[in-house]
Amino acid sequence: MKKKIPFEFVLEELTALSPVVKPMFGCHAVYIGEKIMLVLRDRSDHVSDNGVWVATSKEHHESLKVVFPSLRSIDLLGNGQTNWQVLPADADDFEEAVNKACDLIRKGDNRIGKVPVPKKKKTKKG
Repeated sequence: MKKKIPFEFVLEELTALSPVVKPMFGCHAVYIGEKIMLVLRDRSDHVSDNGVWVATSKEHHESLKVVFPSLRSIDLLGNGQTNWQVLPADADDFEEAVNKACDLIRKGDNRIGKVPVPKKKKTKKG
């Protein structure tokens, strides 16, 4: 049985861009073309990190936090500032913030989205 995708309204907001959802670490990664844009997380462990994870990089954090005051680093990824940021599900403005993030994605905002590093091919030993 497949795990239900949390926060399905995200996919509805991005329908025009033909999002593809792939399982990732017990969550659901949302891709637009080759870029990973978001991860939808609703798990019973590390509940403070549930919500919508935003694929970005540190140089964009300051400008994104102006738009999304609740945006923060993901605790379970380690101490300090992480490239990935989360719009926490328990934030008062969660749905509004996520809809705004989807709007930025639809407009092609380059602060959101990363092309994943290709996996190294396994080589046979011997």
